[in-house]
Amino acid sequence: MPQLNPSPWFFYLLLTWLILLFLTPNKILGHINLNEPNPKSTKTNNFTWTWPWP
Repeated sequence: MPQLNPSPWFFYLLLTWLILLFLTPNKILGHINLNEPNPKSTKTNNFTWTWPWP
């Protein structure tokens, strides 16, 4: 039975996992926090909400 022979598909499985483990985290982490908030340019809004019911 050919599906029990791991030599044809094991290399592709291992190669796929290596690509997923080493290349994709770098690509994903490159897109995180594109615009860091600058404390000088951000306004703080001290608006307090008053509810009409107690």
